[in-house]
Amino acid sequence: MSSRKKLVIGNWKMNFSVRQATSYAGKLAGKQIPVGVTVGIAPQALALSEISTILQKTGLKLAAQNGFYKDEGAFTGEVSMTMLRGISQYVLVGHSERRHILRESNDFIREKNAAAFRNGIIPVFCVGETLTERHNYHTNQVLSDQISLGLADLTAEEVSKTVIAYEPVWAIGTGEQAGPEDVQHAVEKIRTEVTQLYGEAAGSAVTILYGGSVTKDNAGSYLMTPGLDGLLVGGASLSVQTFWPIVEAAGESVPKKITVNKKER
Repeated sequence: MSSRKKLVIGNWKMNFSVRQATSYAGKLAGKQIPVGVTVGIAPQALALSEISTILQKTGLKLAAQNGFYKDEGAFTGEVSMTMLRGISQYVLVGHSERRHILRESNDFIREKNAAAFRNGIIPVFCVGETLTERHNYHTNQVLSDQISLGLADLTAEEVSKTVIAYEPVWAIGTGEQAGPEDVQHAVEKIRTEVTQLYGEAAGSAVTILYGGSVTKDNAGSYLMTPGLDGLLVGGASLSVQTFWPIVEAAGESVPKKITVNKKER
């Protein structure tokens, strides 16, 4: 189990009107964040600006669900990383729904990761295999390809600040769940891949999350995975009752410092 600060990000996906999103953000803003935990929320783009104001005096972080790789130009309908600068601290990049529904390629994702850092935003870079790839024992190759191609334009220092979220496509919204061994194997593979490409310091420093049907009931078991730094939460992040217990579980997973009385030494 990692001794570092835990990170929990709730991805609201395409849910809530602006009014509903700001109301929910207000409820979360009043919660006490556990010691040793960083909490972020990823609302829909239209609500980002209003929610950033709500969160100003709280410890909650804001994540955008997407960002374009060009800073400006004739790209109708897109929101650039430059537009997100100063509003969101994180941005989701390469989420499986964008890879497999919206056909985003590894090259496109690579450019988004670079654009995020260019604009002072930390990418939450999502990787993971489909059910077919899993059944064909291609998980390692898929992770290797996605990581090597997706991070190719970054420096070792930037990679060390990146958040990589392992989200097996077969465990998202399907009711299927990755077991502890699946998650541990992926975490080890990701760290090994980053270390081989960018060195020991980057491999050790990179933050790794798990995302895939995370609930308040299974969050604790995932958080016990060696080397795992937190969770990317989907459906369970849509209400205080299901999301905040996951945040509290992250707090409980943070090792408590042991103080020793000098007289007892």
